[in-house]
Amino acid sequence: MKKILPFLLAVFIISCQGNAQKDQKEGKEKQEEFEVSKTEEEWKAELTDAEYRVLRKAATEPSFSSPLNDIKEPGTFVCAACGNELYETEHKFMSGTGWPSFDRAIEGGVAYGTDSKLGYQRNEVHCARCGGHLGHVFDDGPRETTGKRHCINGIAMDFEPKEK
Repeated sequence: MKKILPFLLAVFIISCQGNAQKDQKEGKEKQEEFEVSKTEEEWKAELTDAEYRVLRKAATEPSFSSPLNDIKEPGTFVCAACGNELYETEHKFMSGTGWPSFDRAIEGGVAYGTDSKLGYQRNEVHCARCGGHLGHVFDDGPRETTGKRHCINGIAMDFEPKEK
C-alpha cells in the first residue's frame, strides 16, 4: 500500500496539468470560432471604448443608461459589433432593472454560455455570429410567455426600425 500511494498521487498531479491549465497559465484562453472573427486590435479600432468593454470584455453598462430602454416602436435589435439580428421589439418588456429586457431572442441570433464572475454561476448571452457579450438570462421574466428575462446591455445593440 505504501508503494501504491505515491504512484497514485503522482498520476493525480500529472492529470491535473492538462492543456487547458497550461493555456491559462500562459495567458491563453480557448477561443470559440464564430462566423465573424477579428483580433482584439481590430475590435478596438471598430468599436467605441464602451462597446469594446461590454462586447469584448463582458463589462456591464450602468443601469438606466441606455436609450434603447425606451424604444417601443416595431423593429429589430441587432448586434452593435456585427449587425446580427438578436431581438424583436414585440418580445421586449419593461423589467424595471434598467437594462433592455426581452422574453426571447430571434432564433439562431444568440448563443449561451456561463460565467462565474460574481461568485455564482449565471447564464450568459452572446451574439451567435461574432461572440460578443450581450448580457445574461434569468428565470424571472413574464410567466405568461417564456418566464425568461434576457437582460441585455443596450450599448451592445443597435436598433433598426421596421420599415413602414
